[in-house]
Amino acid sequence: MKTLHSNSLQVKQTLGLSTSMVGVKFIFSEEEIPGGIEKLTGHRYCQALMKARHGAHVILDSEGIACPAAAAAFGFNPLPEPLKNGKGLFGFGIVNEDSTGKTMFEGMTTLPQGKLKALYLFPLETATIEPDIVVVEDETEKLMWFALANLNIKGGQRVESSTAILQATCVDATTIPYLQQKFNMSMGCYGCRDATDICPNETVLGFPFKDYKAIAQSIEFLSRKTISNSRGKNALAMLKRKEAEVNIKSLNTITL
Repeated sequence: MKTLHSNSLQVKQTLGLSTSMVGVKFIFSEEEIPGGIEKLTGHRYCQALMKARHGAHVILDSEGIACPAAAAAFGFNPLPEPLKNGKGLFGFGIVNEDSTGKTMFEGMTTLPQGKLKALYLFPLETATIEPDIVVVEDETEKLMWFALANLNIKGGQRVESSTAILQATCVDATTIPYLQQKFNMSMGCYGCRDATDICPNETVLGFPFKDYKAIAQSIEFLSRKTISNSRGKNALAMLKRKEAEVNIKSLNTITL
């Protein structure tokens, strides 16, 4: 665990993450649920994630989860009919036709009903066990480096992400990375932006923990040159100098 703690702190410092990367453990047996951890009630999954990125260790199960869409994604409960037929999303003003909402939920990546017992969420720098996946919420530019790191470890394979601009944290950043064992990015969604403190310029991604060490090493490699160069905006500074030179020449011509 010491290596995981130090690696996560190093990545956090290198990229300037404002909050912690979150480990998510899928628990399929009641006996495996750790004791002494806060068990949430009346919380959405995105809200559990919010607590974990700010330092808390939390447990979320079928009794504690408040979002019916997320509950269906994790196989805690069946999807309610108003969501299943699209009328719920239409009522919220998210879609302009029931059929659009229906199709969005038909494409939802879900765990089998009744198999998962609980989710354990925690900051990586205080992890006591290895998670199944890693979820990161932060500013878009900071998440871009995770995507580039992933490209490096996958030999340059383009990132193909799946999202319905719905269930960004529970499906896009959690069930897809877990079930498909792939890196997945999201633009956020109505739900998490309404229910958590995620900022307008922040979004979310997730990836299997098996790739974490390689991604952390790739971020360290990028920090040697690429990240600082990009953040230094040297090309923009050069453009501004050229524009200033052109303006000075124009003024001199007018003066003459």
